[in-house]
Amino acid sequence: MATFRFIEYRVVDGLARLAVARPPYNVLDIATMHEINAALDECLEDASVKLLLITGQGDKAFSAGVEVADHTPDKVEAMIDVFHGIFRRLWRLAVPSVAAVRGAALGGGMELAIGCDMLLAAANAKFGQPEIRLGVFPPVAAVLLPRLLPPARAMELLLGGGSIDADEALRIGLVNRVFPVDRFDDDVHAFVAGFTGLSRAALAHTRKAIRVASDQPLDAALQRAERVYLDELMASEDAREGLAAFLDKRKPVWRDR
Repeated sequence: MATFRFIEYRVVDGLARLAVARPPYNVLDIATMHEINAALDECLEDASVKLLLITGQGDKAFSAGVEVADHTPDKVEAMIDVFHGIFRRLWRLAVPSVAAVRGAALGGGMELAIGCDMLLAAANAKFGQPEIRLGVFPPVAAVLLPRLLPPARAMELLLGGGSIDADEALRIGLVNRVFPVDRFDDDVHAFVAGFTGLSRAALAHTRKAIRVASDQPLDAALQRAERVYLDELMASEDAREGLAAFLDKRKPVWRDR
């Protein structure tokens, strides 16, 4: 098994646990995302795994998103490639995946959570896609949220840049369960134990049947979203302005072009 600096990964009794270990906010920089991909490669090859559980270390955040400095023109191509590599691996995974969210799951952190097959939330969880406020958009969420939510709610989250709490996420069907913060680890363990006691073959074939029944291949949809992001959005003045303003700690001046 690989040695990691920014994540924790282990497999015990059929359960693969992957934790982003950059508290307090578990920001996803390029190096961290490379490690996530390496762990997922191990998971893809491990026939003992029945379920993958993704978490974030600490109480404040599952992940506050992708490092904003990695969106700059000299890094954005590499960032998109390694970040979207996570989702391509998750979609190729034979067995189910579960995200367990405690605290904030924002931007790329929310995308990582909804990229899993199921989502568990602590009562203090918060979900949001604030990218529009930086003059950009989240390609993965643009593909996935309209598949997971009523279109109008997906539009609201993507176009408004607001956030929702755990109870609202449960009400609209974004999460499977909401657990009390003080019992979160125990309740998550009990939830995933219901899967690790099942047949891996049955889990894998059922998941495959669900995936191939989808209306459109997710990878093809994501490729189209990538091209809009890289070829059109990142060529706009407002994308550059929004990112620069964030890094300069000032209010952006939108040019609407």
